[in-house]
Amino acid sequence: MTERVRAVLRAAVMGAAALAAACGGNESATSPAATPAVVTNPVDAATAGSISGSITLQGTPPVQQPIAMNSDPYCVQQGGGATTQTFVTGGGGMLQNVFVYVKDGLGDLTFPVPQAQVVLDQRGCMYRPHVLGIQAGQTLEIISSDDTLHNVHAVPEKNREFNRAHAMKEIKHTHVFGTREVMIPFKCDVHNWMTAFVGVLDHPFYAVSGADGAFSLQGLPPGTYTIEAWHEKLGTQTQTVTLGAKEARDVAFTFKI
Repeated sequence: MTERVRAVLRAAVMGAAALAAACGGNESATSPAATPAVVTNPVDAATAGSISGSITLQGTPPVQQPIAMNSDPYCVQQGGGATTQTFVTGGGGMLQNVFVYVKDGLGDLTFPVPQAQVVLDQRGCMYRPHVLGIQAGQTLEIISSDDTLHNVHAVPEKNREFNRAHAMKEIKHTHVFGTREVMIPFKCDVHNWMTAFVGVLDHPFYAVSGADGAFSLQGLPPGTYTIEAWHEKLGTQTQTVTLGAKEARDVAFTFKI
């Protein structure tokens, strides 16, 4: 791709983003907050428990394919060797990038919105992390560590869609989702291999399984919960877990190819 072509593409994407904003398709930095502000955590720390566990993939996962980044020489240089992230497994078939959360059981409890920002980076022409969670009302900081054109295009169903051009390194913007939604796809219209998924919840009880397939939901009040595990290709699974005061429960999910 020549510098002239890249410049034209950059102008086109930024122009499209500006047009979307003018037509109402590009969301402002903040959506109307659906979760009321609260000051204190309603959970009694003296009785709080936890639900932890692991995610296993049963069967032979598809081989992760090399990503062809030839459309952008910068990406070839910075992101060479990257592979698809759909099925990432560790030893023993443990499955990474599964979003696990309390789907039901918290009743009408409301929770403080964390002040800390959650960061979504564009680095090596990939979104990092690939799967993440955030609370409604919490700030998502979207940054670019790449010195090339990206555009951050979120495609929710319940929240409002937005599309922001990041034309150079260190560009960033913040965004706040106002409504619970699991999951919101992110893409880059310039580099079609770039994808990410963001789970937005009205509580802090969520996790993303790591390379060892493990997850942990800490600080839960006693109760009976529906725990859901979500994977981008394998769908969802749920389990019902009853948690006593100060109890630590273990659960395991197995996805099958």
